[in-house]
Amino acid sequence: MRTKYKRVLLKLSGESLMGQQGYGIDTNRLSDYAMQIKEIVDSNVEVAIVIGGGNIFRGLQGAAKGFDRVKGDQMGMLATVINSLALSSALEAIGQPAKVLTAINMFPIGEQYSKPRAIETLEKGQVAIISCGTGNPFFTTDTGSALRAIEVEADVMLKGTRVDGVYTADPEKDPEAVKFDEITYDEVLARGLKVMDLTATALCKENKMPIVVFDMDHLGNLAKVISGENIGTLVY
Repeated sequence: MRTKYKRVLLKLSGESLMGQQGYGIDTNRLSDYAMQIKEIVDSNVEVAIVIGGGNIFRGLQGAAKGFDRVKGDQMGMLATVINSLALSSALEAIGQPAKVLTAINMFPIGEQYSKPRAIETLEKGQVAIISCGTGNPFFTTDTGSALRAIEVEADVMLKGTRVDGVYTADPEKDPEAVKFDEITYDEVLARGLKVMDLTATALCKENKMPIVVFDMDHLGNLAKVISGENIGTLVY
C-alpha cells in the first residue's frame, strides 16, 4: 500500500469502543481497530495512539453530579489507561507489538511518557499508546492528542469518530447538515463546530498540525486515509 503519511497520531474516542453495548469495551470493535492499525503499521507507517475514556468515565459528567472536578478528571485519566491496556492486548494478540505510555507515573502498568521514549517506540515499529491525556485536570483527551501529535512530530492527527467528517451541524440530529471535504481551523472556530475543544483546535492551528476527521468504525477507512483517499474532512 502506498502511504501519504510516515508518522501519524490516531485519536480514538472511548465511546467508539463501546460498540453497541452502551458501556465498557466491545471486544469485536476492539479487534476491528487492532486489525486496521496493524494493517497500516505493516505498510511502514509509525502509529501513536491516544484513546479517550468516555466509555468508562467522563470527568465533566462526574463534576456535574457532584464529584470534585480534579478527582473526576483523574478518574477519566485512569479510564484511558484501561482502554489503552485493552488495545495493546488486542494488538499483541495479532502479532503487533505495542507499548502503553502514561502521562502519570504508573509503573509497572505502563512506562512514563516522554517524547524520546515515544519516538524510540515508533521507530522500532511498535505502536505507542499514550494514555492519561496531558496528565493534568481541565484538559480533554482531544487536547492531549493535539499535544502528543505535535510532540512526536506526526505528519497528521487522525481523529477517528462515529461520523464520516465535519458537518455544518450534527448529522445525527440535523438531516440538512452538509459535510465539508476540507475546512480551515479559523472557520471551525468561527462557526463553533464541535470538531475538538477550543484548546485542542487552537493548539493544532498554532503548530500547523493538520487534522483528518473520519469514520473509524467503517472497516478499511484507516488504510484509505493513510493512502491519501479523499474520505473524511481535512482541517488545516
